[in-house]
Amino acid sequence: MQSHQIIENLSQIAAKFAGQRTERQQRRHLEKADFDLIAEAGFLQTGIAAADGGLWTDVQQCIRPYAAMIHTIAMGDPSVALVSAMHPCVLIFWIAAGKPPQEAAPAWQAQVDWITESVRQGAWWGTVTSEPGSGGDIMQSQSIATPTDKAGHYLLTGEKHFGSGSGMSNYMMTTARAVGEKVPELFILEIADIPWDGSEGVTLAAEWDGHGMSATQSHAFKFENFPAIRSAWAGGMASSGAAAGPIGNTLFTAVIVAIVDQAIQFARQKLVSKADKMRPYERVEWVRAENEAWLIRQAYEGMINTVESSASGIDGVIAAARGKATVAELSESCLGRLSKVVGGASFSRSSPLGRWAQDVRALGFLRPPWGLAYDNLFNLSFPKQDKKRAKQN
Repeated sequence: MQSHQIIENLSQIAAKFAGQRTERQQRRHLEKADFDLIAEAGFLQTGIAAADGGLWTDVQQCIRPYAAMIHTIAMGDPSVALVSAMHPCVLIFWIAAGKPPQEAAPAWQAQVDWITESVRQGAWWGTVTSEPGSGGDIMQSQSIATPTDKAGHYLLTGEKHFGSGSGMSNYMMTTARAVGEKVPELFILEIADIPWDGSEGVTLAAEWDGHGMSATQSHAFKFENFPAIRSAWAGGMASSGAAAGPIGNTLFTAVIVAIVDQAIQFARQKLVSKADKMRPYERVEWVRAENEAWLIRQAYEGMINTVESSASGIDGVIAAARGKATVAELSESCLGRLSKVVGGASFSRSSPLGRWAQDVRALGFLRPPWGLAYDNLFNLSFPKQDKKRAKQN
């Protein structure tokens, strides 16, 4: 299927989800049937290269249709959309990687082929990389991977959290330090149908209880000597950076933009009959909310436009990172204003606005979270080469 066909299929699914909004917003779990529908719509092709029959060509051509797919799903169910976004965000590290060194090429191609075939067979891919105390920086991983007698196969031990889509993903990407090495590498966990009681090396440490995105099953786990497959290209993670950063930041942002779009529509329907009776404060807050929603849409479009037109890639990386941070701040403010204008009923778990106001907060905590995000943006403002030249002069 082509991207436009998949988006049309997803629109029909999202409309069905939207009709179940009240029930869905009260969920604290995921339903496999939802992901079966999304897979049948063709979405899993986002994780397969075009040369192998999928959708991926490069970040410039794929950023807009991929974002449109996630935005479409989020118009029906933001939690399902966020989990779905993890699939291409993870697989990008393989399908968008550069050319590996000659010695790693055969094993790398074999791994890419295996991953591609898993997706063709209907596998969902997710991630469980974050660790307590890491500040969201996957390069600070303290998990340990011990090699086995089989090349490329390890046993992973460590604590992980924010495993979005736990129970839905067949495979999850993570990071760990191989014994004797200092730099973390990517590892693949075949997690489907594994019990979480510790009997096979996976223990559920804490169920997800987030205020927002409450139905993403972003559980925390403890792994003890759990089988893991190492990325066949040591250091290959960096080769995907020009695509992985923009794809991740933009798809996560697409979820939040969809929530803001719905919130504005919902609030307008609530207010239109009493617009003439609104107090001056309410009128000002409404206009400010609309202004912020407009800015959110401009930032979102700006992210995508810059990624599409960025020949070198770095401009797209910066724009996507800056856009995500900007939308994260504006969306919290916008939903707060809408809630004030609509009134006290918004301050309720039964109100869509009450749920959405918490959901939009999630963007600031998604990879990269606030502290790391602003560290990265500051460093992008003053690149190392500029600092080096300044010292030389």
